[in-house]
Amino acid sequence: MPFLAFDCEGPITLNDNAFEFCSSVIPQGGRFFKQVSRFDDYLADIKKRENYKAGDTLKLILPFLKLFGATNRSLEEFSERTLVLLPKMDEILSKLIKIAPVYIVSTSYKPYLVALRKRIGFPLENVYCTEVDLDAVKISPAEAKILTEVYEKILGFPDIEIPATAKIPEDLPGNLREILDEMEYLFFEKVWNLDSGFFLREVNPIGGKEKAKVLEEISRELNISLSEGFYCGDSITDTDALSLIKEARGVSISFNGNRYALRSAEFYALGYDGEVIGEVVLSFLDNGKDGLYRFRLKDERKEFGLVPGDEEELSTLISRSENIRKRVRGLLIGELG
Repeated sequence: MPFLAFDCEGPITLNDNAFEFCSSVIPQGGRFFKQVSRFDDYLADIKKRENYKAGDTLKLILPFLKLFGATNRSLEEFSERTLVLLPKMDEILSKLIKIAPVYIVSTSYKPYLVALRKRIGFPLENVYCTEVDLDAVKISPAEAKILTEVYEKILGFPDIEIPATAKIPEDLPGNLREILDEMEYLFFEKVWNLDSGFFLREVNPIGGKEKAKVLEEISRELNISLSEGFYCGDSITDTDALSLIKEARGVSISFNGNRYALRSAEFYALGYDGEVIGEVVLSFLDNGKDGLYRFRLKDERKEFGLVPGDEEELSTLISRSENIRKRVRGLLIGELG
């Protein structure tokens, strides 16, 4: 019996909970989050900073959420109030958990996954996510002044846009590299050594390599080979998990994925609701991975197939997938890494 694992935001829900909470709590929080998210993409994918992984945005923003008054309770209440499911995914998950081991492996904060559990009844013991305690730190007036200066400096930078063709730092324009170097100093020297730097030092977002580690743990605990694993993700935080399953000859699927997810997955799915996911999973459970090579689906509402190896065809697919991603999840969320 295979095991099934899904990212949460994208394949199951439409939110970007951290982005939305940031936008709600912090003045100009949406733009602030986007600046930090682009910085995260740079550190994880281009600079490949040691001991840094995709998704660590979720710890970088925590001192600033705390600065502007965020608490555990406010995050919990916000998550319950704003959670939006991808249509049909509640029914699909309810069906799947009766016939196979199903897991959610999410970079999102735990209160958001607790809100999901309350909404659809998914077992919390099968959820891996980012533990956070916003009440663990108190910020003094002196520290608040420093954090405010850092916050204002980051907002004062021009919009950070990482060229899709960039592979190494030297591929970036000099002025952009200067901004990214300055942000690295601000976070890992200035903020790191504050009391609120606790969040940067101690919080471990479940993204990048951490997602891959979770899949290895699930495989060991169930005594099910990774070659029998199924993982569905959509963003840069999923690349290690998708690559792990792909290399193990399991089933790795990008659902409405961006370029990071598509370049790491073997299969792709596009859709405006969860129906395509349900059909693909049931085909896999009935006919194995070999059946997916024969399974083809394409109409105006959903599509499934192999990620093409040809670069021109892949570029076309990336454009189509990212366009649907933005239409389904909204432009601001869809543009995030």
